[in-house]
Amino acid sequence: MAQQLTLSATVTAIVLAAALMHATWNTILKSAESKLLETTLITVSAGAIAGVTLPFLPLPAADAWPWLAASVALHIVYFLMVAGAYRFGDLSHTYPLMRGGAPLLVTLATPIVLSEVVSPQVNAGVLLVSIGVACPALVTLLRPKTGAATAFAGLNAIVIATYTVVDGQGARLSAQAVSYSQWLFFLTAFGVAAVSLLRHQHGVFAYGRKRLWHGLAGGAFTVGAYGIVVWAMTQAPVAAVAALRETSVVFAAVIGATLLKESMGAMRITGAIVVATGIALLKL
Repeated sequence: MAQQLTLSATVTAIVLAAALMHATWNTILKSAESKLLETTLITVSAGAIAGVTLPFLPLPAADAWPWLAASVALHIVYFLMVAGAYRFGDLSHTYPLMRGGAPLLVTLATPIVLSEVVSPQVNAGVLLVSIGVACPALVTLLRPKTGAATAFAGLNAIVIATYTVVDGQGARLSAQAVSYSQWLFFLTAFGVAAVSLLRHQHGVFAYGRKRLWHGLAGGAFTVGAYGIVVWAMTQAPVAAVAALRETSVVFAAVIGATLLKESMGAMRITGAIVVATGIALLKL
């Protein structure tokens, strides 16, 4: 039977806060010398934070564990591809491409996978948010030497959409959205750390000591940002939540302009206006 969920003002505000957290940890990653080692430090920090909470949380329901296992595998791929995208391309190019394509794919998948029905107005809002999020990347899309970055970002958009749908179902089946997300972070850390150790061996520990506080901050924002999203997907349409969280691209543009002295540019300003219009459609 099709599910009809609504997006409340409370959920909207909380997911927008999660989008700001997501933009913040991506800014931390952008500032790092080694994208893979910084990604490893952030994910291991997130896993450690989650691990501390696990003894105090009930286990997710048994039906959710296959979805959780699939999500862990997808998140390992996601984090490694984020590192690859930032290695080959600028944040202003790769981040919007990764985040802009995912909500549209989620909107196409949720009626089939989750039997979730949303109104035409919500679909229009998702479309506008996706277009607005992708706007900053359009300027750089046809520039030379962006092929590898574009490929990483485009493929990662598919990964993001897939784990979003998987986690939407897993969180609902778990009956324990917080516990589900904490197990996800805890288990994902092992996979990312294993890949990084194979690539860099002892360099991982030296890097971790040098960037410890950056990693802990990034890990905390990672846990907070996606933990909120997993919870929100039990309260509201998954497609609407997926679109709202991608407003992190707008926050990243503002952070870049204020802290990193990057130019907002006409396409970023246009994208922000389109995103705001899409959010209004999602909520009204």
